[in-house]
Amino acid sequence: MKTTHLSIFLILCQFTFGQTLYNPQVLYDNPTGIYDTDSLRTIDINFYDSKYDSILQDGWTTGSGLRLPATVSMSNGVFLDSVAIRYKGNSTYSIPQSLNNPKLPLNIDVNDYISGQKLMGYKKLKLANAMFDPTFTKELNAFNIYRKYLPTPEGALIKVNVQGNYLGLYVATESVDKQFLSKHFNEKDGILFKCDPVQQFNQPGPQGNSDLVYLGADTALYYDHYDLKSASGWSELTKLITILDTNPNQIDTILNVDRVLWAFAANQVIANLDVYNGLYQHNYYLYQTGDGLFQMIPWDLSESFVGALLGQHAVKDSLYHYDPYYGYNCYWYPLIDKLISNPNSEYAKIYTAHLNTIMSESLDSATIKNYTTKLQTLGATAATADANKFFSMAAYYSNVDNEFITFGLSAAGITSTITKRKTYLEAHPRINKLAPTLSNVQIIDVAGTKYITVQANNEDSVQLRTTTNSYSSKFKRNTMFDDGTNGDVTAGDNIYTAYLPAQNGSLDVKFYLRAYNTDAIKLNPERAEYEFYIYSPITGIDNLSAITPNIQLYPNPTLSNITINSEEKIDQLKLYTIYGSLVLTKTVNAKRTQLNLSNLSEGIYILKVNGKTYSVQKLN
Repeated sequence: MKTTHLSIFLILCQFTFGQTLYNPQVLYDNPTGIYDTDSLRTIDINFYDSKYDSILQDGWTTGSGLRLPATVSMSNGVFLDSVAIRYKGNSTYSIPQSLNNPKLPLNIDVNDYISGQKLMGYKKLKLANAMFDPTFTKELNAFNIYRKYLPTPEGALIKVNVQGNYLGLYVATESVDKQFLSKHFNEKDGILFKCDPVQQFNQPGPQGNSDLVYLGADTALYYDHYDLKSASGWSELTKLITILDTNPNQIDTILNVDRVLWAFAANQVIANLDVYNGLYQHNYYLYQTGDGLFQMIPWDLSESFVGALLGQHAVKDSLYHYDPYYGYNCYWYPLIDKLISNPNSEYAKIYTAHLNTIMSESLDSATIKNYTTKLQTLGATAATADANKFFSMAAYYSNVDNEFITFGLSAAGITSTITKRKTYLEAHPRINKLAPTLSNVQIIDVAGTKYITVQANNEDSVQLRTTTNSYSSKFKRNTMFDDGTNGDVTAGDNIYTAYLPAQNGSLDVKFYLRAYNTDAIKLNPERAEYEFYIYSPITGIDNLSAITPNIQLYPNPTLSNITINSEEKIDQLKLYTIYGSLVLTKTVNAKRTQLNLSNLSEGIYILKVNGKTYSVQKLN
């Protein structure tokens, strides 16, 4: 311990403050929403034209995107007129269609004919037919895992009736569209690509691959490889691919690399191999946010836990033992080659940290089995009555724990995949390195100046990573000290200290910690950069509180007005964006009041009522 008068002064004047841990899970649907996995809803679709099937099949074959009008009603009493519907999918459409099975996947747009119309808060709904999943649960299990680490669509089981006839049990999935973008990025007008080749299954036409391989400077060279969903964007995508090819050291200027590393890690931990760092380079979206960075968004997770890809290799265990760093033909796929194939690169070590986090948090076979059992119990009666399902009820249950192999299909089991995959990953020499540890993160005040401190072990160095931008990106490196200087009190006690940048400004400071040693990297919070700590110099927002019985908010989500009803008198209301900007203040002095949110943009907001904090979702 240093004994100078300055050190004694610092100790006497040191105060500890709490920090908020940003929780992105508040962005997902509420428990009563359409993607509530505790509920089994029924959707009734009635087309105006009795010849809908042949018309929609022609529309799929020609790739016209033709939709037909229908009415839609839900089992909870919701009824909508003039809803636009088409067939969707690729092999999940072509194979059942060739077998004359009417259980074809559907794409529902309730906003097409009637602007602003929504179905339980959503403008679009996609219905997948579980063509390759005897359990009906693999994609829902994957959604439940991915959402912890990066923006992810949601899903739920749903019963589908068409023209009064029960078509079968489906998996309803959220569309990656402007509404999804608003929910997760608080904006919706950036460049969006669906990274899937344009060719259709078993149809003639151009061939492509969404592998981000450089083909040349002409943007037209990429038209067959990616599907542009925004008004423009080809030059920006070409720029991304060019930087990746010629100047990969600058890739973080146009790509949110951490999002890619989380997506790659989730793909590999649960053996979702129908993806970029798997067998086939597709099934993801790229969205460029206002900070100029493309974000990777996962999509179509139905082949998780190896799924029906089990038959894609003669030696089945090679898919359970798929190398998470190299995969197949690594040389040809630049994001794998440039980011994670070099074991000494910082990106590769961060990727390894993400692998370990997902393995420790989400690869427990008992937890996944319990979630699967809940879903299957909910859907069992509907699955039994589904005359159009592609597998038997025996397979519905047995494929949870065991491989299901029949003529034309080999589907891996869920828990059997977890067991084999976990055993392989835990023994992988690049994964089982001894990483540093980080604990006891604190904000301390020393004579009016804020510092971050953290306890570290098995470390060579520690960094504080900070940003103040509204996109929670482009975190900057700040060195932390354990040498008795720069705010650190005691040298060599494994408590690292760093000055908190931008502490006197008007913007929230978002931060997390990284510890390094020769072999590995450790993060705190472990889900960074998707999660991070917040120091708010202005608002002082704490962790979001659960809705308590003495406070009622309804309707929530809302299109315009929200009612706040309290057992105690409400003094003041303050509404903030999720990034801490104050947008509305109201003095109340009553137990009941309303806020008009109609002029606000769609998204999640933070409402403070008498010092307690709640989440509010504004819809358009």
